[in-house]
Amino acid sequence: MSNQLHPMAPHHLPFFITPPNEVDVLMVVMGIFLVAAVLWVGTLYWRLHSLPERMAHKSQKLQFEIVAVLGLLALFTHIHLFWVAALLLAMIDLPDFGTPLRSIAGSVEKIAGAATYEGGAAKPEIKSDPALPAAPLETKGPNAAKAREPSDA
Repeated sequence: MSNQLHPMAPHHLPFFITPPNEVDVLMVVMGIFLVAAVLWVGTLYWRLHSLPERMAHKSQKLQFEIVAVLGLLALFTHIHLFWVAALLLAMIDLPDFGTPLRSIAGSVEKIAGAATYEGGAAKPEIKSDPALPAAPLETKGPNAAKAREPSDA
């Protein structure tokens, strides 16, 4: 056998063809590129997925927990409607009904006198107004006879 090349064979090989028992540099570079691309795309996906939760957390929204749960549901069920709902909920400012209602409740307690005996003090006595008519006497039941008897006062 002769060591000559076939006349139709190319006289030099391209750079991506590795000689036997050599390291395939292109495969190593592409392997590193593939791992880096997968990590980058995963990080991008994770940041995009957590966008509604970060928005709600940054603006101190009341509905932060609901947005977080919707984001987790979207992540584990792959139902994108949950993510869209979380994004919309994170962008909406819900009105604060709690603070005015607590203020109203506190004012009503002060008016009713409930705030004075919450700490363990004696309950204030309710005095009847002399201008109001007296309560009617009982005419039926076990206390009816006592109510009809004249008092010795």
